[in-house]
Amino acid sequence: MLDYKNPGLVIESAKVEPGSVTWRSPANLAILKYWGKHGEQLPRNPSLSLTLSSSFTDTVLEYKPKEGGDRDLSLEFTFHQEPNEAFRERVLKFLGSVTGIFPFLLQLDLTVRTGNSFPHSSGIASSASAMSALALCLCSLEEELFETLSDDAEFDKKASYIARLGSGSACRSIYPVASLWGQFGEVEGSSDEFAIPMAGQVHEVFKDFHDDILVVSSEAKRVSSRTGHGLMESHPFAEARFADAKRKLHFLLEAMKKGDLETFGKIAEAEALTLHGLMMSSNPSYILLKPNTLSMIEKVQAYRAETKHPVFFSLDAGPNLHLLYPEDVIHDVRLFIDEELLPLCEDEQWIQDWVGEGPVQG
Repeated sequence: MLDYKNPGLVIESAKVEPGSVTWRSPANLAILKYWGKHGEQLPRNPSLSLTLSSSFTDTVLEYKPKEGGDRDLSLEFTFHQEPNEAFRERVLKFLGSVTGIFPFLLQLDLTVRTGNSFPHSSGIASSASAMSALALCLCSLEEELFETLSDDAEFDKKASYIARLGSGSACRSIYPVASLWGQFGEVEGSSDEFAIPMAGQVHEVFKDFHDDILVVSSEAKRVSSRTGHGLMESHPFAEARFADAKRKLHFLLEAMKKGDLETFGKIAEAEALTLHGLMMSSNPSYILLKPNTLSMIEKVQAYRAETKHPVFFSLDAGPNLHLLYPEDVIHDVRLFIDEELLPLCEDEQWIQDWVGEGPVQG
């Protein structure tokens, strides 16, 4: 097991000037889903995701040395320029969990200013973008203060590890194009503790793949992903699910390496439905899909059968539909969206997204 705890990372307050670090980090869409965890945010099965582009979180971390000897965490927090106590408490708890890794946090007055380009808590992986952005800020702050993370690969590895502690899926947002999280014997270097980049192991067709997000509902979902993961502990289908995910990953990796869109699409759709099937068969059971989600799925299936275009759907832990397709059919698909899917969206909201190049430092 990795151990990043480092009691030597303490500052000489008199020598530290106030400053700030800024990161923009994207959401990601798991094609092979992570659902169920153990230990300290460790996955029950590996997952493979596409890194998005226009769905992101911007985070600014401002810092200055404390003037007194107070050893408690000091945090001001705003979300979209407004105080948000619920989010502040979550960030404060997360920061408290990593003070062994970043002991200098206890010596600073911190201010976090953050905001999303998309609705939070509605099943578009907002915790992934938010916690990855914050993890990147923490690693950049360490590098600024101590010059300990100048190696890019080590920086990304640590940022992925830290992001995982805040939100499991956040560890996958660190890398461009595609990421794998979870130990898998067929992939060298894979780990339950951090994600690894997969851009070099996927076909070119996926490097400008589209993921248009059809917003069926922007309301916060009534059951959190954290709760859903917990319900897998007593789920009657848990062991079969974890074994099935590993089996599917073998075929998904092959499909993405070869550019086999048909196999990719079959797995993506099966995984989306499996995820929601697990929710509906847990105890207690719950349903996050909406009637318009199901109507969209039927329309996508009918459109694909009629046109033969490689257009597929996926879902996160929410009602909003992700429409996946390659660049070369964009014009036809966008017409289909306008005519058939937008009328089923909340206020005709949708997000034009695509596979992206990962986080960007401000």
